[in-house]
Amino acid sequence: MALIDIKVPNIGDFKDVEIIEILVSNGQNINKGDSMITLESDKSSVEVPCNNSGKVSQIYVKVGDKVSEGDLILKIESNKNETIKIETTESAISKEIQNAPKKIVEKSLAISNIKNITTSNKSILASPKVRKFARELGADISKISGSEKLGRVTEEDVKNFVNFGLQQKQSVNNNQEIKEHKLKIEYEHSEFGEIDIRDIPRIKKLAAPHLVKSFNTIPHVTHHDQIDITEMEEFRNSLIDHYTGEKLKITPLAFIMKALVAALKKFPTFNSSIEDMNTGKITFKKYFHIGIAVDTSNGLMVPKIREVDKKNIQYLSSELRDVAQKCRDLKINKKEFYGGSMTISSLGGIGGSFFTPIINYPEVAILGVSKSNKQQIFIKDEFKVRTILPISLSYDHRIIDGAEAARFCNEIRDNLGKNFAFKLAI
Repeated sequence: MALIDIKVPNIGDFKDVEIIEILVSNGQNINKGDSMITLESDKSSVEVPCNNSGKVSQIYVKVGDKVSEGDLILKIESNKNETIKIETTESAISKEIQNAPKKIVEKSLAISNIKNITTSNKSILASPKVRKFARELGADISKISGSEKLGRVTEEDVKNFVNFGLQQKQSVNNNQEIKEHKLKIEYEHSEFGEIDIRDIPRIKKLAAPHLVKSFNTIPHVTHHDQIDITEMEEFRNSLIDHYTGEKLKITPLAFIMKALVAALKKFPTFNSSIEDMNTGKITFKKYFHIGIAVDTSNGLMVPKIREVDKKNIQYLSSELRDVAQKCRDLKINKKEFYGGSMTISSLGGIGGSFFTPIINYPEVAILGVSKSNKQQIFIKDEFKVRTILPISLSYDHRIIDGAEAARFCNEIRDNLGKNFAFKLAI
């Protein structure tokens, strides 16, 4: 069994090109032409295919690394003692990076598509296997919105496209083109004064199709409510470290997460997904992974905090800080953005009263949390100062009705109230 070094091929005069995606894993069997990594320069993003077949022995790079021609990517175990160079692919990668316009251009340069790439699908990011699958089903891959990073099209995306019907999808696309045409302005902004044109941040560009798909696919309804968290806040502010005697810094979001999970256990429909209404099937999740919207300079990210039901308040508070920092440093694994139960979008540290959060598809609900405030509340024949938390619950009206949403919010209210605050801290 021979070990073969797989290195970065000829990419022209470019050096220190950033790796934005690792497409293989240790122990994986790959074929000649399978994509290994995705490189992104200031002009383009391209996939680098492997020039041999075998089993991945060790990967020497990670997301965020910057590489140049000749740098070692990985080693593979192969029965063959010779490495077959794919000059066509190397020259294509070099030409792609050098000649791309000054914007991110997503293209698949897998070796099986180099010679037969067409005008209709050359800008679609998809593996050769997915392209073949789409062709076999008669689907035009250029019309399919990819759900993976960088808009990559998966087999599941192709299945969903076909299930909705090619004719219906084409009609939606035509209507969208008409709307976009009507919205096109008939003047230049520069006619009225000085302007500054900048690139949209990459994370916002990646999130945009996902948000549009969610908003156009899911009939959103938002239920607003206010929760009295006076006792919860008193309890939170009283917590101390028994070893040091110092006050514990516990974020209110940790309590809200525990209260949400307790509500999800009582109302399992909110912890479900419906990928296609035509099948008449709904997936109920028995895990409790809560997505947290993190505001970063690069855009909004929604990593998942896993198994919230099994973690205490102090651990959750610490994990929230760590995950948020990884998002801001762009050091979080993309897998952490998938597989959620429900999402919390908190504006508590910024301000506002109520808003309408967009559901994070394929979830069926999202909880918006605004900034708590002091209010005079009439209780037992007198006004008392209470701490009030505004919440906004957006839900999928196809599977959740208004009465159930109101009861769900009532459950969260009770879970954050006086009787439950101590239990949630355990």
